[in-house]
Amino acid sequence: MILQASKRSGGTALGRHLLNERDNDIVEIHEVRGFMCDDIMGAMKEAEALSLGTKCQKYLFSLSLNAPGKENVRIEVFEQAIEKIEERLNLTGQPRMVVFHEKEGRRHAHCVWSRIDADTMTAIDMPHFKLKLREVSKELYLEHGWQMPRGFIDSSLRDPRNFSLNEWQQAKRAGLSAKALKGTIQECWSVSKDVQSFGRELETKGLFLAKGDRRGHVVVSHDGEVFSVAKMIGKNAKTVIAKLGDPDSLRSVEITLTDIAQAMTPRLQGYIREAKRIAANQLRPLDDKRQEMKTRHIHERQLMDTGQAARHESETRDRAARLPKGFSGLWHRMTGEYAKVRAQNELEAYFCLQRDREQRHALVMAQLHERQELQADITLTRERMAKQILALYKDAARYRQMGQDQTQARPDRTPRPRGRGLDLG
Repeated sequence: MILQASKRSGGTALGRHLLNERDNDIVEIHEVRGFMCDDIMGAMKEAEALSLGTKCQKYLFSLSLNAPGKENVRIEVFEQAIEKIEERLNLTGQPRMVVFHEKEGRRHAHCVWSRIDADTMTAIDMPHFKLKLREVSKELYLEHGWQMPRGFIDSSLRDPRNFSLNEWQQAKRAGLSAKALKGTIQECWSVSKDVQSFGRELETKGLFLAKGDRRGHVVVSHDGEVFSVAKMIGKNAKTVIAKLGDPDSLRSVEITLTDIAQAMTPRLQGYIREAKRIAANQLRPLDDKRQEMKTRHIHERQLMDTGQAARHESETRDRAARLPKGFSGLWHRMTGEYAKVRAQNELEAYFCLQRDREQRHALVMAQLHERQELQADITLTRERMAKQILALYKDAARYRQMGQDQTQARPDRTPRPRGRGLDLG
């Protein structure tokens, strides 16, 4: 179980975060203990008011408990973890609030304590609380048999994707094979009569004819690679010149690369807008399904809570009816029958409570499983579209850099007017 905590102030903002139903599928207030108020915002104001009698500014201790994603973790496990943390951090008996959030098919808990000791009007010190929480977290993984993160075993074995967003988002590109490129240039050569028709045929394939530094006529691919025409078609330089003429009449490779960058940048910008529009359209029905599921899950839990409350009231009434009153009750007390019935009632009440908790837990787990299946579809769609959009952004950045490199390589020349391009930040 991953534990993240901090000392903080700003109880009102924290209370709004705990009650945020917009970003969470389900918000459940599990416990408000030790405060005069029985609601989150009231308890936050009460904690802040108590802190005004001290010099403590960070009067709250906020903890989030995140269970392993695929584990079926019961509420009792969260409760036991909170009790263990209280003991380690010297927070036993302090007023606290516990709220459960369910988001994207996963459940996590938030626990907030007041650090102010009302008897001494001082803030409870919690030295090295991060190290202590790390120890508790490792104990929970070992105690429940969960797969421990590699970072807990050795900090040098953390997932490298956590270090660099750029590295995490890298996508491999597949380049044009040399065999296919050579065949394309040969086809363009065979159907053309002169330099103009050869140049037009090449451009329909994303290739551009240019003047090379030493190789005479060259072909520049759309991604900046340069190839000798004579080598690609298997002819000598004289044959190429005889058909295409003097290469000095063509653009240089540098100018060709700049023109490619200018032409491709706005085109890629349009591709990116289209890809984002397609991504939004593909995610919209999934989001509608998520909203419908959220509403249905809340309704199902409300129905269960109402039904359990009515059943609890009926069972309590039936158990109370077993205890005789008046002279009969006095006689039952004298004979000891009253104590037997009372013990039976207490035992039944305990089992009924356990039954209700098991029933609710089963419903919550079924809903979480359903939400996880939907989240898998959402995540898959997001990752697929993000990969496509990222590849377009990388292409745009590469073309932009290509144009900048060629402009810097020709400081004696006046650059051609360039499009605005993409602001890649």
